[in-house]
Amino acid sequence: MKTILRLLTVLALAINLNSSGQGTTAPPPAFQTLVAKIKAKIAAGQTSEADLKGELREFDQLIAEQNGAKTEAAARMVFMKAMLYLEVMGETDKGRQLIEQLKTGYPDTVIAKSADKILASIDRPAAAQKLQAALAVGLPFPDFAEKDLDGKPISVGALKGKVVLVDFWATWCGPCRGELPNVIATYHKHHTEGFEIIGVSLDSDREKLDAFLKQTEGMTWKQYFDGQGWGNKLAVKYGVESIPFAVLIGPDGKIIGKSLRGEDLENAVAAALAKK
Repeated sequence: MKTILRLLTVLALAINLNSSGQGTTAPPPAFQTLVAKIKAKIAAGQTSEADLKGELREFDQLIAEQNGAKTEAAARMVFMKAMLYLEVMGETDKGRQLIEQLKTGYPDTVIAKSADKILASIDRPAAAQKLQAALAVGLPFPDFAEKDLDGKPISVGALKGKVVLVDFWATWCGPCRGELPNVIATYHKHHTEGFEIIGVSLDSDREKLDAFLKQTEGMTWKQYFDGQGWGNKLAVKYGVESIPFAVLIGPDGKIIGKSLRGEDLENAVAAALAKK
């Protein structure tokens, strides 16, 4: 459903996008008719390359009718075809080829100038999945060496022999804030037994983060913050695509759980400490 909604948004943009760039023209009426046909097929669940074979041919015909013109209208048609491959059919390679074609064949258009960002957005989920695979339960946690909010060294390795939760969160994240009471309760229940937390804040405003930590009673563990939001160095390193996200690491440095919430977190921490 998420993919279909995103594609329908792209379809609307393909028709309505305006630009002040040179050579801008509105898509031909036939393009709007084609978009309507594609919407109907998607709504009916017809999303394979075979289902949309006729519409893909129509795209090629409409693009050919531009006679090599490097207009916004022509670029939008190529872009729309690329998005069908990427978002509906899951044909990443074919979609990438068309986005690359925008860069080389329509370099002065608005869409072509955003091609690198589009390509990055295509590649990021695959890269994130690969990074997340390195965080499988039972594997050694791939450590980091950074500094906390006070400028002091911070790493999981420095806490060897303890149970450590690396918690990715942000003050603006509602689910994160909703889970905080459970995290704080678990921390204070087991901290003296050898439980530690390292927070990784995806905030971009240091003052807001400091104020939140000051007013949130019991949230006294170390925090890593670099002000980059979703570009946070450690979030990128571990392929974090959504928060809250947390990794629980045992005394031996191996991962024993991920994204544990509420009682599940407390039970996992208690069990890990009991084995020490």
